[in-house]
Amino acid sequence: MALHALRGTTALVCITLAWPAAAQDDPGFLGTLVLTQGKRDLSFGTALSRTVVGAEEIQDRQASTIGQLVDSVPGVALVNGTTPQGSGINIRGFGANTTYGSDQKIAVQIDGASVGSEELYRIGTQLFTDPLLYREVEVLRGTIGSFAFGSGIVGGVVRLETKDASDFTGGDLGFGGSQTVEASSNGPGFVSSTNLAWVPSDNAEFLLNYTFRDQDDLTDGDGDEIGNSSFQTPSGLAKATFTFGDADEHQLSFSHSRTVADDKDVPYDQFITTADIFGNVDRVTDTSQTALDYRYNPANDLIDLRANLSYADQKIEYDYVPGSSSAEGTPSFPFLLRTVEADQRYETTKLTVSNRAIFDTGAVGHDLLTGIELQKRVRADNEEASAPGGTDRRFAAFLIDEMQIGAVTVTPALRYESSEVDSAGDFGTFDNDAWMGGLALGYEFGNGVSVFGSAAYTEGLPIIDDLGATPDARERMSTTEKSQTFELGAEYTGGGWFAAGDTLSIRGNIYETTLWDITSYTVAGSTGTPLESVKTRGAELEASYGFANGTYVDLAGHLVEGTEYNPGGGEADWRNTLSDRLQVTVGRTFDDTLDLSWEVVHTADRRDALGDDLPNTTVNNLRATWTPDASGILAGSEIRFGLENAFDVDYVGHLASPSRKSPGRTLKATLTKTF
Repeated sequence: MALHALRGTTALVCITLAWPAAAQDDPGFLGTLVLTQGKRDLSFGTALSRTVVGAEEIQDRQASTIGQLVDSVPGVALVNGTTPQGSGINIRGFGANTTYGSDQKIAVQIDGASVGSEELYRIGTQLFTDPLLYREVEVLRGTIGSFAFGSGIVGGVVRLETKDASDFTGGDLGFGGSQTVEASSNGPGFVSSTNLAWVPSDNAEFLLNYTFRDQDDLTDGDGDEIGNSSFQTPSGLAKATFTFGDADEHQLSFSHSRTVADDKDVPYDQFITTADIFGNVDRVTDTSQTALDYRYNPANDLIDLRANLSYADQKIEYDYVPGSSSAEGTPSFPFLLRTVEADQRYETTKLTVSNRAIFDTGAVGHDLLTGIELQKRVRADNEEASAPGGTDRRFAAFLIDEMQIGAVTVTPALRYESSEVDSAGDFGTFDNDAWMGGLALGYEFGNGVSVFGSAAYTEGLPIIDDLGATPDARERMSTTEKSQTFELGAEYTGGGWFAAGDTLSIRGNIYETTLWDITSYTVAGSTGTPLESVKTRGAELEASYGFANGTYVDLAGHLVEGTEYNPGGGEADWRNTLSDRLQVTVGRTFDDTLDLSWEVVHTADRRDALGDDLPNTTVNNLRATWTPDASGILAGSEIRFGLENAFDVDYVGHLASPSRKSPGRTLKATLTKTF
């Protein structure tokens, strides 16, 4: 794929950069939400590569993990399985990989709390939560939309927003809620999710959710059991929102969510299906997120103030299962035993304060977001654990100014961040700081066509995981990883192509990313020599066509390539590059009561975790949703059926361990009753 011409041409054309959703409710004052009749409402009118998976699609996909929910987004892939502990999210070739669940180059937030970013050996992304707790998942791809969320973000940002009580009461006063039960044939599996909502007045609302998910070991397309694929995860959410003031200009929200798994006799290495030299363990994983969000929005365009205080806590406790390690009785076993019994805990406290101001300076309209962020991350000191302990304190300030000049939009973005990493052991204290930023330019032709692009630069500051006693470790702690990304694209929104009432939305973009001064990846086969640089290129496409009679066609896909460069010459395919993917959904709705669809997902240029080539795969998924237009017992109910991997294809997922195959044919049935 020839994408080399991208660099240098990006600044010629582009469109508006949307403000972070954490700072406002809409995607920018030029943002356009295009409603189609397909599975996904496409949000266009912005330079961001942004996809939102809404509440309806969250239910429709019947996903067991957040990774399964977002891997339909262009540029996003689920790495290494479908279990909460073992799988991870990869965006544009960064994030989860075949060794760690994170490489710090994607950010994950739950109601503003930063989660899932620890580099724990052979443990997944730690985005350990249940999809049914959330009303919306937003995926921002690339760097240009990341400056309000963190530094060193190369792949992108995943933002999750928990449900609100008003989602179940329709804005009316009183009680409401829902009960969901789901059964799946593969495993088998069972889910129960209960929501209880209370809106006692126009100024207060309360929500409680309890979700219990139980999954036995899955089987692959050949009917063989997939080891280490069972899990049981009870989850809960408590949320309250209050508004007050003479004009309800103040809003205060509190949310707390928690997911726990108590796994017995499972491999310490979550990426594989059977015990290896590390053996099996009893593992308890306890993850919680708490957020307090305050908003002051008076009748003044210069003030829309938000303050978000969050706390994320994850504890992982291990007990070795005697006799399960292949190394038992060898000289190395005492060391391995100390490692697999080393409990881990990390806590992240963060305060973000921002303000959005809308004003004009002559012929230029401004939508200005400014903010500061304070963060403290603590990892418990445990010399035997596979990750060092310490404290990472950070301060950041950011500014994003969307300037509108007629049909042209110019959006500069700037972030400054400083850090102090203090070792819990004898590795020392390290201070670093960096400036980073980007620019989006754009033009809207007024006939439904827009062109857009961006250029962005970011630096990843050293983290607790980089601590160590060797000279290489000290050099890592004084080096910031640097990257630049260029994007260019176009979009169209219109209708009436074949008949009155038809709608068409299509958006395509290409990008090129270069990463250098690398501290997080080493030369293949080496444990100490870092790569010289990594370059990735790709093309992404999202489209939806809706016919007036209810028929719709959705399309999403990406083409990617990546190269890693060794010091002194030599290059190879980037080991974490995504596979090429095309996803097409054809469906039809009937009078808003029945939705039938057929989804085909084709992937090519695939490899397993060892780098061996895998054949192309085509997987078919069938879905049906029935919303009875009835009174009595069926009133307020939705019945969903899903047939995943309908033709029972036997295959290993891209970048997955060879032994961990993907699930075979799975029938899911879901009943949701609102009250």
